[in-house]
Amino acid sequence: MNNIKLLDCTLRDGGYINNWNFGKRTVKKVIEKLTQSNIDIIECGFLRDVDYDKDTTIFNDVEKVKELIQPKNKDTIYVAMIDQPFISIDKIKVCDGTSIDGIRLTFHDNEEEIAEALEYGKMLIEKGYKVFIQPVGTTSYTDANLLALIEKVNELKPYAFYLVDTLGIMYKNNLLRMYHLLDHNLDKTISIGFHSHNNLQLSFSNAQELLTLHTKRNIIIDSSVFGMGRGAGNLCTELISQYINENIEEKYKIAPLLEIVDEHLSRFFNEPKWGYSVPYFIAAINNCHPNYASYLMNKQTISVKSINTILRQIPSKKRDLYDENYIEDLYISHQMQLVDDTESLKRLRKLIGNKKVLIIAPGKSIEKELENIKTFINEEDPFIISVNFLPSTFNCNAIFISNSKRFKSMEDVIKDMPITTSLITTSNITNLKVDSSIVVNYSDLLLENSIISDNAGLMAINLLNRLFIDHVYLAGFDGFSLNKAKNYYSTELINHIEMVELVKKNEEIKNYLATVEKHMGIHYVTSTIYKDVHLYSKTY
Repeated sequence: MNNIKLLDCTLRDGGYINNWNFGKRTVKKVIEKLTQSNIDIIECGFLRDVDYDKDTTIFNDVEKVKELIQPKNKDTIYVAMIDQPFISIDKIKVCDGTSIDGIRLTFHDNEEEIAEALEYGKMLIEKGYKVFIQPVGTTSYTDANLLALIEKVNELKPYAFYLVDTLGIMYKNNLLRMYHLLDHNLDKTISIGFHSHNNLQLSFSNAQELLTLHTKRNIIIDSSVFGMGRGAGNLCTELISQYINENIEEKYKIAPLLEIVDEHLSRFFNEPKWGYSVPYFIAAINNCHPNYASYLMNKQTISVKSINTILRQIPSKKRDLYDENYIEDLYISHQMQLVDDTESLKRLRKLIGNKKVLIIAPGKSIEKELENIKTFINEEDPFIISVNFLPSTFNCNAIFISNSKRFKSMEDVIKDMPITTSLITTSNITNLKVDSSIVVNYSDLLLENSIISDNAGLMAINLLNRLFIDHVYLAGFDGFSLNKAKNYYSTELINHIEMVELVKKNEEIKNYLATVEKHMGIHYVTSTIYKDVHLYSKTY
């Protein structure tokens, strides 16, 4: 079947994992090995109006791509993608065969973006490029809107028009129905492309369905090496290549693809994890953009059941396009349970009395610097509050829990904790079965910064601020390491938050603590990345 082509999008779609920072040598080697594998179309990255960094696959003109694809294989098509806002057409040089051969245009389902994309595509065709029209979320189009778009695309006569399963929601019947809708109405000279996301683990089987069709239409199937891509990832290039070799024709070389994984992509496996996960599955069955799921996953405070509940609340018109402010508002609304905590605050203030307050977070330092903490406790006899965990090496006066997911996992521990240890919970924890708990208002402790809005350690500090505590001593507030195994003293506490989010959290927590210090004394008993400090001494 010479009418089947594979397009590898590792360097473009895979870039969502590492912020497109593959490194110049890796980019060149990946392109080289994809060419050796006989992949028909290689997507080299994005074209955007940005300052160019030679280590990334975001280019600001086609000339920047040229040196990475030399020597060009005459049987390979090299392309890049342009998304909105489109780079100025004046920055796209006439196609002379020395750089990329084609450009993929992506846009959303609204009249303004469609009109701009088709006009831009016309100018690219006039400059000699193969143009791929790739509407975001084709599955969300009504048949009427899709047919109207096809009619305009037929006038343009691009190289290819795409069926894009952005939300990863397509089953076989839906795929075939939409394919035949395109096939029957699209100009026969235009190739049909299929770009899928793997939320339901159906990218491979759906691609096989397309390969079994008896059609003269040229078909392009997108994939990435090892399925590298945001969220649940993409169809694996090595899998679909081998399938074609075994079932249709011996066409692709698999070894260079495996070498890409082994030699060039393996170092990115510790970046934000891609691949199947239950939250991405939930996003798919709710027809939601996968970023909604990843945002809630990165909170690490709510259960999968709660994620599903929140996603179901998103109105249909908001589901296709990701809106971070909107999902944050939904999340806060879900968490928020207003209570009158006046008596709880009085009770807690009485328990603390005139003692110094030590907050213990579960950082690795409480294990490494145990003696330092014990010395502080022996000398100062503080009121000790642990955050979202109960340490075995200290007798805590109270445990503060603001995370309903952590509370559920600790129910047995809480049930058996000493009677001398008070339980402080925030009002979002609705499955509370401890009558003696000191319940404080969740919303009053939240931060305005969405990145750290419900950070438990900072919420505990805010609680003490509400109690007019002048000084607080911190242990285990180490800061997040990119090596997740170093973030917590216990492996049971390790979560799967994405690396880029950890970096953001460190900076924002540092900034917030600096703000708090203007009216509250913050002292560190253990090492921290949040401030260059001399650790506790009796001079405080």
